Amino acid sequence: MKIGLVRRGFSRTGGAESYLKRFGRALADGGHRATLYSTQDWPQAEWLYGSLVRLKPSSPLRFAQTVQECRQPDEILFSLDRVLQCDCYRAGDGLHKLWLERRVRHEPAWRAPLRFLNHKHRELLELERALFQRGGARHVIANSQLVKREIITEFAYPEDQITVIYNGLPDVHFKRKPGTRLDMRHDWGLRENDIALLFVGSGWERKGLKYAIQAISRIANRNVRLLVAGKGKKPVSSSNKVKFLGPVTDMQPLYVAADLLVLPTVYDPFSNACLEALSYGMPVITTVTNGFAEIIEPDVHGQVISRADDVEALQEAIEEWIDPDRRESAREGCAELARRFSMGRNLVETLNVLEGFERAR
Repeated sequence: MKIGLVRRGFSRTGGAESYLKRFGRALADGGHRATLYSTQDWPQAEWLYGSLVRLKPSSPLRFAQTVQECRQPDEILFSLDRVLQCDCYRAGDGLHKLWLERRVRHEPAWRAPLRFLNHKHRELLELERALFQRGGARHVIANSQLVKREIITEFAYPEDQITVIYNGLPDVHFKRKPGTRLDMRHDWGLRENDIALLFVGSGWERKGLKYAIQAISRIANRNVRLLVAGKGKKPVSSSNKVKFLGPVTDMQPLYVAADLLVLPTVYDPFSNACLEALSYGMPVITTVTNGFAEIIEPDVHGQVISRADDVEALQEAIEEWIDPDRRESAREGCAELARRFSMGRNLVETLNVLEGFERAR
């Protein structure tokens, strides 16, 4: 197959970028020809799996227009970004429309009107309409049933043109580096009796950090600690139980050291951080607005609360899972569940979708 891949922008720690590189490697290994359409900030050294076309426009709409002008007529266009037209669109970022609507309920009233006037938001909304309402996307890959339902409900997009393929972890993720849990806990400043809750991610407003802080502030157990990995704007009020670690390049020692992942996210199509934590045998507490919640069984692999801002429910869930015996009994089941969601499986299922376009020619 001759495949064009699309992603606007580049981040060395971005999940979409990591996914694209793994997918590019799989395409090269399978003898397919791949071209990546991106922006000037994508380094040549970060794309070793085919041609790299770096486009100058940076605004979402202009980038989409330029991709349309540059794409080859005989290639299958697989986009990880909102564009005007493509054969297959991977909706890994969910719906921008619903994210804007949801965040209104979690921010000061004066912010919303200003945000909806922002040209970037207007362009992203226009591109979503082009993809889902005007037939721009011939097929959609959603990374959760949550996103699939939203696309159907909001845009009346045909259900039979959506395939759900959950995120996956690369095999190397399951190859643990040597080191003891006690040493790793010491490296992160944890005492023997500390119960380490972990919050992972950037964009703290969307990930619900302020609700996690409010919940642990209400917990009487003095040994509870919240470790925050990532970057964002610190909440106005915090707690002496919270430690901000900044961006963490190597997450393995932190996953080994921590006891419980807490992510009361306002909106997350499918949190990779939750899947990574699960693979280390760590129970996860999250929300129904996280597509990841679909793959776990509440009270077995963690807990799912109905709303990010239900601080009381979040507090109760944390208090139930800080019991060391309960966490230990869940450890193997959590790790086993995570092993079912491999990157290899994801790539095979994605290639099956794209090969359908090749067969249809």
